[in-house]
Amino acid sequence: MKSLFTDEGLNDITVRLENLTDTSSAQWGKMDVAQMLKHCQGPLQVGLGITPLQTKNIGFLKKLLFKAFKPTMYNDKPWKRNLPTVEQYIVVDSHEFVHEKEILKNLIHDFSNEKEKTDWQPHPYFGTFTPDQWGQLQYKHLDHHLKQFGV
Repeated sequence: MKSLFTDEGLNDITVRLENLTDTSSAQWGKMDVAQMLKHCQGPLQVGLGITPLQTKNIGFLKKLLFKAFKPTMYNDKPWKRNLPTVEQYIVVDSHEFVHEKEILKNLIHDFSNEKEKTDWQPHPYFGTFTPDQWGQLQYKHLDHHLKQFGV
């Protein structure tokens, strides 16, 4: 699995991000391209410890469900289209493409620069990830949405 912690993964995401334009259209889903860029910032901010993920009371059954799905967050199998989105990351308001793209590029590079970090905070839903899994998870999320917009 590619990772934001490798040159190959980082370069792949960076080049594809540069191929997005403000007129790129989604092949599935409800977000426009600027909303997608805003959406993709959230998981990186959680990983970097910038913004906490709002967690309501997660019951025992949901914890089991998250545990069962955890390996899908960083394995080689692509995510399905139209998966449910955590409420905090649903973007419905308008955003400015160039501005959101710049913020996302900076967050991607900030995250990638953490490749030597060993003391990652547990994910609020999925628990502990290894550093490699964090890099793969972030790559996979960005890859999913870049495919959504055809790049």
